[in-house]
Amino acid sequence: MSEQDLIRLLERLPEPNRRASLARWIESTAMQRLIIAVILLNGLILGLETSPAMMDRAGTLLLVLDKLCLLVFIAEILIKLVAYRGLFWRNGWNWFDFLVVAIALVPNAGPWAVLRSLRILRVLRLLTVMPQLRKVIAAFIHAIPGLSGVIVVMAVFFYTMGVLATNLFGETFPAWFGTLGASLYSLFQIMTLESWSMGIVRPVMEVHPWAWSFFVPFIVIATFTILNLFIGIIVSTMQELSTLPDPEEQKSRYETVKETLSKMEQGLSDLRRQIERMD
Repeated sequence: MSEQDLIRLLERLPEPNRRASLARWIESTAMQRLIIAVILLNGLILGLETSPAMMDRAGTLLLVLDKLCLLVFIAEILIKLVAYRGLFWRNGWNWFDFLVVAIALVPNAGPWAVLRSLRILRVLRLLTVMPQLRKVIAAFIHAIPGLSGVIVVMAVFFYTMGVLATNLFGETFPAWFGTLGASLYSLFQIMTLESWSMGIVRPVMEVHPWAWSFFVPFIVIATFTILNLFIGIIVSTMQELSTLPDPEEQKSRYETVKETLSKMEQGLSDLRRQIERMD
């Protein structure tokens, strides 16, 4: 749950309040560490369940532990629903948590049984409970508008080079450049520098010695320029987000201000009673 949601809840509810206390408890450091430990344990269990040898040795134990981990996740979701109510659904991370846990409740039979394989998505809940990981995802999401322009440029460049490669090398190397789709796939492999030289380019150059004049500029533009633009935009976005106020710091400031106001209110009440006694 977002710290902002906890602050909003505390602002709405008077003190003391059971919902506020429940929210503080489920969002406490100790409980968050427990949830992280359960997520890691559940991820290990799901990995062991893929081993036939482990299932033969301790299959029953692994299934029981998996059910216990699921019960912990369900209890966490229910507690947050009780504490936050409508605020729970205003946070995208909560939707993700809810769907991941709901998938695990799908019956292990019938047409929906294939969804059971998505149980491993529970491990991705680390993204929701660890603020450091949330910052990385937030940076990527905020970078998407900036990346859209680079993606368009890359798509136009790839399409142009794909059509050109099909026309130039399609007849002599139909497996790699016989169709536009094959050319785009081959160019993507070359862009990743995976077996690009000995696997594709050098065999092409044996038939077309001038082919280097096509592939070298392609690698320079696609690999060293466009991909670096992707990385640069994401890094720039992360730097911008790092300058924003930390939610934990905001939460601490809120608690400090609230405590100070409470003491001031108590002092005014004491002063009012003393004045009434003097009268």
